[in-house]
Amino acid sequence: MASKIPFSSSNAKRVVYVSDVVPRPRYLVGWERLKNKKIHWLAECAAEAMGVFMYCYPGIGPTASFVIGSLTQEEGLSSVLQIGLGYAGGIMLAITICTGTSGGHFNPCITIVEMLFKGFPPLKGARFIVSQILGAYIACLLVYAQWSTLIKAVETALPPPTLAAIQYSPQGPAGIFAFYVSPTASLGLAFLNEFVSDFFIATVIFGCLDPSNALVPPSMAPVLIAMAYAAVIWGFTPNGLAANSARDLGGRFAAMTIWGRDAAGRSGYAAIAALTNIPATILAYLFYEFMFYDSDRVVPQDRREFYDILALHRRNGPAASAAVVVDTSSNSSVVHGKEYIGTTERV
Repeated sequence: MASKIPFSSSNAKRVVYVSDVVPRPRYLVGWERLKNKKIHWLAECAAEAMGVFMYCYPGIGPTASFVIGSLTQEEGLSSVLQIGLGYAGGIMLAITICTGTSGGHFNPCITIVEMLFKGFPPLKGARFIVSQILGAYIACLLVYAQWSTLIKAVETALPPPTLAAIQYSPQGPAGIFAFYVSPTASLGLAFLNEFVSDFFIATVIFGCLDPSNALVPPSMAPVLIAMAYAAVIWGFTPNGLAANSARDLGGRFAAMTIWGRDAAGRSGYAAIAALTNIPATILAYLFYEFMFYDSDRVVPQDRREFYDILALHRRNGPAASAAVVVDTSSNSSVVHGKEYIGTTERV
């Protein structure tokens, strides 16, 4: 059942907006007004693209160092530990920098779950997914540009038969950007590896987003989600692991842009890397909702403050309409078409 709950005047008096303490030039104020009222979708898509870029860029760099170091037999350039830390750091940056604008999906599978179960608009979801893939694609192309001299030198130095045998594999130059498995690898085990890893990550994500989880304040969620990604990279990436459909598709499209259609790799594994994340994330969401989520728990103060900050946006939130719709059956707030998990604080 949904009901309107107005914010009280006392609550409104406590709000301090950024413009109250940091005045901005008139042209920027005009741009903000246009952006927030007319083309906020553009800012949201930019945030999703930048979030995935921030996630991928610090992880692909150490991967390039690791692969090039292995091919040139230069020890100590990188390691799986550094790759995991690179991706984990990128995820923390993505969540902390970009979430305030778009809500912080950064993964097509999270967007699909939002559309299937939380009423997220399909058109907006499609924009998000395209933006996420674009962010990974740009990250891969930029890393290639930065490493292109060394990559081309390695390709030139390797005997053609050797290069042809490893080019589209985890050990080859294309493997820096796209995900591959060896020709003899079991696709069934690759699917199992991807599914379990993705289920694990998604369960951590939904646990961190649970409004009643008192052990995970909003400021700690980026760290824990990042550590979940790092853990599966450290433990299971040698068996073939994408962990994010945008990272896989963006990287595969980038590899195909650089090396041609052959860079698509084995069609069976390409489908596993790109699509397994979807059912694994959906199953993790249903598992958490049915087994762990409890609407009768108390929402901690730091969570209520976090949702108030989102909901009280001057032009997009209840500050403009003096009301917020709260769905008491799912413990979620719907503000101007946007959903915020939890309830807003009333004074």
